[in-house]
Amino acid sequence: MNKSESKYFNTAKKMDKALISLLEEKSFEYITVSEICKRAEVNRSTFYLHYENTVDLLNETARFLLDDFAAYFNVDVENITNKFKENSLDELNFISDEYLHPYLSYIKENRIVFSTVLLHSVSFGFNEIFQRLYDNIFNPILERYNYPATDRKYAMMFYLNGITAIVTEWLKDGSEKTIEEVAQIIYGCIFGRENNGISTIRLFQQQGAVA
Repeated sequence: MNKSESKYFNTAKKMDKALISLLEEKSFEYITVSEICKRAEVNRSTFYLHYENTVDLLNETARFLLDDFAAYFNVDVENITNKFKENSLDELNFISDEYLHPYLSYIKENRIVFSTVLLHSVSFGFNEIFQRLYDNIFNPILERYNYPATDRKYAMMFYLNGITAIVTEWLKDGSEKTIEEVAQIIYGCIFGRENNGISTIRLFQQQGAVA
């Protein structure tokens, strides 16, 4: 990263953090560019060099949090794809407490930002995020299960949209349910309430056989 890129990144990070702190105080609709600039200690011209409007900044802030999640989750991002290619199938169960609990914890910890993002989901770049998840995680795993390549994106959109819907309702309810309770709801919807212990390998082998 050269000096110019570093300066750009640091300025963007300041504005991301400024928006997050302002969201703790008021609804997104009432946050102005002037307030963001004042909190981030940058001028308005700098803001418009980076973003078209506050929704544009919101989109980036969500991506900032999602990138930060990798560090929170303690995942070696560079090697995760190789892990999915090399590990045994029994180790590829990503619908489990090991993966789901840190995700739900992070969402709850940053619930104000994510609740705001979900309210503006039409403008939020979910396609870009899905593509990253698909390329680095889901596609390598499903390839190991010999799941039909033409059907993989459909299957993953089903799971992602279902989990997102549950998380959305959880946030709307003020995150009253515990992380363990929400995880059990997700497992019940995916595996069935009577089969929460079913492994991902069996699930995808069954679905792959049907497809």
